[in-house]
Amino acid sequence: MTVGAALDTSGAHNQVDASVRLAEEAAAAGLRSVWFGQSFGADSPQLAAIVGRAVPDLHVGTSAIPVFGRHPLVVSSQAQTAQAATHGRYHLGLALGTKLLTENGFGLPFERPIARLREFLTALRQLTETGTADFHGELLSATTPIPARVPGAEPGVPLLVAAMGPQALRVSGELADGILPYLAGPRALADHIVPALTAAAEAAGRPAPRIVALVPGVVTDDVDTVRARATENLAFYEQIPSYARVIELSGGRRAADLAVIGDEKAVEAEVRRYRDAGATEIVFSGTKMAGAADRRRTWALLGELAG
Repeated sequence: MTVGAALDTSGAHNQVDASVRLAEEAAAAGLRSVWFGQSFGADSPQLAAIVGRAVPDLHVGTSAIPVFGRHPLVVSSQAQTAQAATHGRYHLGLALGTKLLTENGFGLPFERPIARLREFLTALRQLTETGTADFHGELLSATTPIPARVPGAEPGVPLLVAAMGPQALRVSGELADGILPYLAGPRALADHIVPALTAAAEAAGRPAPRIVALVPGVVTDDVDTVRARATENLAFYEQIPSYARVIELSGGRRAADLAVIGDEKAVEAEVRRYRDAGATEIVFSGTKMAGAADRRRTWALLGELAG
């Protein structure tokens, strides 16, 4: 089981420089991967490519690019370029996104997200595996009148989906290499997510899928203060139906109930619970919410668990 961290460079003077510095620190601590979110700011595949070249000991990943407002041809170019830059250490994460950000940001109707995900993955896999595509769906088309292959990129960039609902899990099992669940605790993974994903992959004749569990958490002695901060920071997700559902399936009432906060012994025990629930990889996010010292303390523990 590998262990990584999502890098948070909010407040940095230069996001690219700060990401490289944090990635170097993560590698020194023994972490195996670093991951970058995608919002309306920095381009996450480009950022991953820069960091992956600067810190060759790490795998780098995007978690995750919404399929609305993007096209498989463009995302394939980004992913293949990052894969060539890192010599095979880039992992592409996709997401459905949210109605709020899709409609307010892109001015696009958030309609038929599962159908769009299926078509997007079908075209994208053709492109990343062969450098060509001839796909014509209901919602999008992707053809290559000229080759779309990036020299140096290994065929088959790993495709992961931030999927947790039954329909998204079915599509991901059939067409992706794994998933990136967030705020899905061990109970939800073991009882709902892993069985559904595995069954879909087996039915499609695909290999056992990766389950890269993204977990908010930090090692700290100031548990009450940090728990209150997590409650405030994560409250946004409680308004999104897919997250509200998986929080409930995990046995939580608030999103912060899924945050792993405590001393080294407590956090290590929770990491092992995720592993026992079927997570093949664990990525901690929000590790700076208790300050730099506790972030370094968290990474030190995670590096030991990754070793």
